[in-house]
Amino acid sequence: MKVFLRSFGCQMNKLDTNLVVNSFLQAGFKLTQVLAQADVVLVNTCSVRNHAEERVLSLLGLLKHIKKTNPELVVAVFGCMAQRLKEDLLSHEAVNIVCGPLQIPELVNLVNKAVGQKTKSTAVSEDIRHKSSQQQSQQLDDFEYSYDSAEDNLPAQAYVRVMRGCDKFCSYCVVPYVRGPEASRPPEKIIAQIKKLADAGIKQVTLLGQTVNSYHYEDFSFADLLYEVSKITDIEWIKFVTCYPKNFDERIFKAMIDLPKVCRYLHIPAQSGSDKILKAMNRGYTCDQYLRIIDKAREIVPDIAIAGDFIVGFPGETQEDFQKSVELIQKAQYKNCFIFKYSPRPGTRADDKLADDVPIEIKKQRNIELLAVQGKISAELNKSFIGRTVKVLVEGASGKSHLDNIDKKQHPQLIGRTSGDCIVVFDGPADLAGRFVDVNIKRASALTLFGRSTD
Repeated sequence: MKVFLRSFGCQMNKLDTNLVVNSFLQAGFKLTQVLAQADVVLVNTCSVRNHAEERVLSLLGLLKHIKKTNPELVVAVFGCMAQRLKEDLLSHEAVNIVCGPLQIPELVNLVNKAVGQKTKSTAVSEDIRHKSSQQQSQQLDDFEYSYDSAEDNLPAQAYVRVMRGCDKFCSYCVVPYVRGPEASRPPEKIIAQIKKLADAGIKQVTLLGQTVNSYHYEDFSFADLLYEVSKITDIEWIKFVTCYPKNFDERIFKAMIDLPKVCRYLHIPAQSGSDKILKAMNRGYTCDQYLRIIDKAREIVPDIAIAGDFIVGFPGETQEDFQKSVELIQKAQYKNCFIFKYSPRPGTRADDKLADDVPIEIKKQRNIELLAVQGKISAELNKSFIGRTVKVLVEGASGKSHLDNIDKKQHPQLIGRTSGDCIVVFDGPADLAGRFVDVNIKRASALTLFGRSTD
C-alpha cells in the first residue's frame, strides 16, 4: 500500500515525521509523493500558530473531495492539532484516525485496522498533563531508537529528542497542553541512539527539546549530556535547540569551550523587549535578566552566534513596548531572529484572559520593521566573514542557484551551514553533500555567505 505524508511545524514535527515514515516503510508500506496514488494519507499537524492549523483544514477539505471518488482512502491526522481537537477532528468527513504525539508508536496498527473497514478511531491522551506511565515512556524510547535513521534527513545530519513536553506555561503557547509535561529521556538511551546514527554515517546531531537546557534526568544535567555525546567518535558537530532564558546553567557555555564538537551557537528566544509584555506572556524573566544571560555567554564564549525569537502584536503591546523589542534586538546583536505575529491559540491563558487588541495591520507593520532592524544587524555581522575561511557541512544543491555563481557554472551551486548556523552558498561537485568543506567567503548578504571551496 502507498502512503502520502504531509507535515507541518517545527523540528519536533520533522523528527516525528521521520520516525513515522520509517515505521511505515518497515511495516511494508511504500512512500509516494503523488497524492492521487495514495491508499493512506498521513498528516502531521502543528498547533503553535493558527496558520498551521488552517493549512491542515485546507488539506482535509481537499481530501474530503478525493474520498468521494476513492472512499477506501484512509486519512490519519496525528500530532499537536490531533491532541488539541480530539473527537472534534475525528468528526471531519475526511478523517479516519486521530493520533496524539505521545501515541505515534500506535499509528501503523491503527492504519492497518482502518484499511478496508472505513472505521474511525482515536488514540490521544485524555489528560495530557498527567505524567506518562513507565510503559508509555519505554514504548516512546523504543520507537525513537528503532525508527530514527540517517535516511530522510539532510545528508550526515540527524535530530535526536532528549526530552518531551514543556512546563513553562507561557500564556500564548499551546505546547504544554498538546505535548504534556517535561520528561527527560534516560541518558543511556540517548547515547545508544546517537551511536547507532553515527554508525550509519551521521556526522552532526541536533539535540531537541522544547526547553532543551531544562533537561535533567536524576542527577544528570544537559551539560553532562553534552560531555557524554562528545565522546562518540564519529560525531563531529553537536547542536541543540531550543533554550529557555531562565535558570540557565553556565556549564553549557563552558562545554562549548571545553568540547570542540559542541557548536558555538545558541538559540534563545526573548519574545519581547518589554518587561510589561514579558510578564503578560508569563515568561518568568525580565529583559535585563535575559541580557545578562547573553552577556555571560559572550564572556565565556566570545565567538558564540546567538539567534532569538520575537512575537509582535501581543495583547496590550503599545508602540513603546514594541520599541523596547527594537532596542533589545539592537543590544543583543543576534545572528538572526525568527519574528512572528501574535495569533490567539485556543485553550491558552492569553486567549482566555486577554483581548487580541492589536490590529492585524499594526502587527504586520511591526513584523516588517523588526525584520528590517535585524536584517541590518545580520548584514553587518556577515560582512565580517568576507575574506575568512569557514568550515561548512554541505547539505546539497542550493534551491536558489540564481543568487550568485562565483565559478561561472563549472559546478552546481551547493548550500551548507557553519557550526554557528550561517548559511553558505558555493560552487562544487554534488558529491560533497554530507561532507565538511572549507569555504573562503567572497561576498555576504544579510541571510547568506557566498564563497569558494578551498578543497
